[in-house]
Amino acid sequence: MTSDALIAALMEIERHVGGVGWDQPARLFALVPTADLVSAEPQLAEHLTGGLDPQPGHLSAIEQDGFAGGADLGEALARIAWPDTVAGVALSLERFFLPGAADAGLGEGAAASEQVRSNPERQEIRVVVGATRAGDSYGVARIRSHPDELLSSTDLVPGLAAALARTLD
Repeated sequence: MTSDALIAALMEIERHVGGVGWDQPARLFALVPTADLVSAEPQLAEHLTGGLDPQPGHLSAIEQDGFAGGADLGEALARIAWPDTVAGVALSLERFFLPGAADAGLGEGAAASEQVRSNPERQEIRVVVGATRAGDSYGVARIRSHPDELLSSTDLVPGLAAALARTLD
């Protein structure tokens, strides 16, 4: 599996999640090799690949219904372990942030979150971060006020990528 497969899967997830709009809870996805999924569930082939043979290394995202990230996302992720059939994992979440030096003087924890949420300069961002068993990680992000721009990087949200990678151990 290549990093290109992870990037393509994350972009598909971002389009899917973005199609529903903003103000969504965290959403968790298992990433499985499409060829393995089609082999196990042949009736899905037309929906996943348009009736074509899947590209080698292509990953399909399977949303994990009932995921409740809650207030402590790190704790929620620490309780997850995936079977070997899962090649990677991705998480979509929305957060507020303050641009530039606007975050100077913020408190900590819940107080800081409330300060950011109530600040008129706040921006909202949706990130989709993924990690694979092969050690790849990547993230894509969209800022609500710039809907036509997609940010991406291998180190977009490194702490979240590391937490996701630990779920694959």
